[in-house]
Amino acid sequence: MDQATLARIKADPNYRTLVAERKSFGWTLTIITLIAYYGFIAIVAFAPGVIATKLAGNITIGIVIGFLLILGSILLTGIYVARANSRYDDLANAIVNAVTRVGRKS
Repeated sequence: MDQATLARIKADPNYRTLVAERKSFGWTLTIITLIAYYGFIAIVAFAPGVIATKLAGNITIGIVIGFLLILGSILLTGIYVARANSRYDDLANAIVNAVTRVGRKS
């Protein structure tokens, strides 16, 4: 890809929007995940009695919270994929169309 094409892509408002939205949304999901996981570890470290509380048989609060963390991570991944398949793909297609339209005129 030549430098002129790269410059057109970087100047495209859709490209700027795509980069900004992906960065912002990615960091938001990352922070949510880190808070959840480090919160779980903090409970294990500072309140092990809470985590060890039995709910039914050998099932403890820790097992339930761990399971919910895994489900939450899957959910957050699904949310990101849904956004990527809709909003981000639309922006990427608009960028490609703009660049190929200009390239055909040259």
